[in-house]
Amino acid sequence: MNQANKVVVTCALTGLLTDPAKFNVPVTPAEMADAAEQSHDAGASVLHCHFRDQREGMGAFPTWDLASVGNILAAIKQRVPGIIICMSTGVLGDDISGPVGCLEAYKPELAACNAGSLNYLKIRQDGSWAWPPALFDNPVEKVKRFLDVMTAHNIIPEFECFDTGIVRSVGMYKANAMFEGEPHVSFVMGVDSGMPANPDLLPILKEELVADSHWQVIATGPGREKIWNLHRRCLELGGDVRTGLEDTFYLPDGERATTNGQLIEALVKIARDVGREPATTDEARDILGISRK
Repeated sequence: MNQANKVVVTCALTGLLTDPAKFNVPVTPAEMADAAEQSHDAGASVLHCHFRDQREGMGAFPTWDLASVGNILAAIKQRVPGIIICMSTGVLGDDISGPVGCLEAYKPELAACNAGSLNYLKIRQDGSWAWPPALFDNPVEKVKRFLDVMTAHNIIPEFECFDTGIVRSVGMYKANAMFEGEPHVSFVMGVDSGMPANPDLLPILKEELVADSHWQVIATGPGREKIWNLHRRCLELGGDVRTGLEDTFYLPDGERATTNGQLIEALVKIARDVGREPATTDEARDILGISRK
């Protein structure tokens, strides 16, 4: 099978705030390493990593503590030496010292770069807010600060785009020379106040990409059929894919997933159904333009 038929599969291991007391998300270095190995064995070549507070009883909360992050990364790399790390960087507000410190210390091959702002909303059936309305603020100045650090450390930005205008903004960042190389774009679909998990949107979104962009779908939110149909359409159109306990808890048959490996296995099965094969880590580096370190 030639490289055109290969797909880069990413596993999003744990997410930002999912409570490990209620959901089986990995938190400790050993749990993250186990999840990484299961995901890699099932076909993932990239891990999207959030990092959790390692203090007892605090595992539902994120951390940028350098020692904690380093311990998690070391455990993953010891278990799966060749895996590609995509480090999360998302924070509210102007203080980005936490993620920047981790980028500078550990220099992952990829890092998420939230490419625009979004009113992050969710409504209950009775019309009340599920949480206080929040602004996920990513103005151009903040995006540029992240991109400057990534450029300095040879880290490829993976632009997370929650809406169509944010997808188009990535082309403006490229035209403004805010980053180098081919754009890597994630269509984040299914957040209630962002783009819906609608497969019919994918051809439109593709049309808005800069030439030679790499793209993938991050399918999240309620409605398992929508999520898995979106993955299938993405694969048919030549995109890369991501799943994991950060993005969904449900398998295509409606059963609840208990491990990241189960979700990756389900995604790889769909990829093979449409004639595509998961890329190895070496193949993924070639596809994504990651230089060997």
